[in-house]
Amino acid sequence: MSDVTSARVATEADKAPSTPPARVGGWGSLLRPTPGTLLRIALVAMVALLPLWLPPNLQQVGLFAMAAIIGAIGLNLLLGNTGQLSLAHAFFLAVGAYGYAYFGGTSGTAGGVTFSGLELPPPIAAVLAVLLAGFCGLLFSPISSRLRGIYLGIASLALVFIGQHILFTAGSITGGFNGRNVPVFEIFGFSFASSDPQLFFLGIPWGRTERLWYLGLFLVVCAYIFAKNVLRGRPGGAMQMVRDSEVAASVMGVDVGRYKAFAFVLSSLYAGLAGVMFALTFQRIVPDTFGFVLSIEFLAMVVIGGLASVGGAALGAVFVVALPQLLAQYSSALPFLAAPGSGGIDAGTFARFLYGGAIVAFILLEPGGLAAIGRRIAGRFSRRGGPPGGPGRLADPTRDGPPATGSEAPAQSPG
Repeated sequence: MSDVTSARVATEADKAPSTPPARVGGWGSLLRPTPGTLLRIALVAMVALLPLWLPPNLQQVGLFAMAAIIGAIGLNLLLGNTGQLSLAHAFFLAVGAYGYAYFGGTSGTAGGVTFSGLELPPPIAAVLAVLLAGFCGLLFSPISSRLRGIYLGIASLALVFIGQHILFTAGSITGGFNGRNVPVFEIFGFSFASSDPQLFFLGIPWGRTERLWYLGLFLVVCAYIFAKNVLRGRPGGAMQMVRDSEVAASVMGVDVGRYKAFAFVLSSLYAGLAGVMFALTFQRIVPDTFGFVLSIEFLAMVVIGGLASVGGAALGAVFVVALPQLLAQYSSALPFLAAPGSGGIDAGTFARFLYGGAIVAFILLEPGGLAAIGRRIAGRFSRRGGPPGGPGRLADPTRDGPPATGSEAPAQSPG
């Protein structure tokens, strides 16, 4: 009997793998980077070198794009990965922007309006502004955890109109209709202003936009990595289960209300950080910037880039932000575009037509957005088949892609 048992144990030991399979995205991926990881590193390095060649106006467009990328990633975590429609993104951006201006700004009078400021160090002011946006999201989370779909969208839209009323009437904090100036960001004595201190690199003066460029790039990289890690962990699995089916998620032991509230707060924090970056780029913020149109533009970023795709949200943000700026830059070469204020179709109006057409086209023809097109192109150039990550490796269940359905949905309870 013991011989039979020993043979059985030996057989099972032979069947068992000698080493556990490598998990894509863990420490092993840092030691053995995949082609996708190398491509992302090369992309970041290329973006870091762009200020050497870009003129100041295009650098400004790049700064707006970086701020939009951060906000779009946050909205994608809520909409694409949790299935929660929110039209309040502009409100949380306003909270981050005005929060930074209030916490770090000085008191004064402009345009007949007296406004106040706490004059805190800029890094502390930025952190407090982001936390304030997250706190506002937390206050709204009891509503977001009970509603879904169009009902949540309408309820969140109310925040935009409430925010607009507050921005116009709370002059002591926001500066009213004329807005207020944004304090220069400074850390460890290094100022992100144009000439304090004077910097030169390869004979090129390193001014405000160049310095903010690297601050924005650092924040974008951190926002991207953090979002990927959230989706790779247990919260990400729970959010995707809530998106696929709230009933099934409850049966699997997921606290649906808690994770819907978690996603809303996390999205609000991202929006607050994007608002701080917007404020630093604008240098002066006014209430009209943070209206309903801004929320629609962020929704367009997520849909065009690809739902449930962190990289797709970044691509969509660049598309939506850069398109009107590039159209305005080269409007003289496009005979059908009129000058702003002339009564015809200007670059901004034409860009909105393109947004609408792009959204309809992607929903009908390519629901995965720009991210799906990129994956298809990369697949054609791939020299080896097998699951993502290469032969012999497990596919990464958190890779950018459309919502999982059926057998692709997460099978274990995140708890």
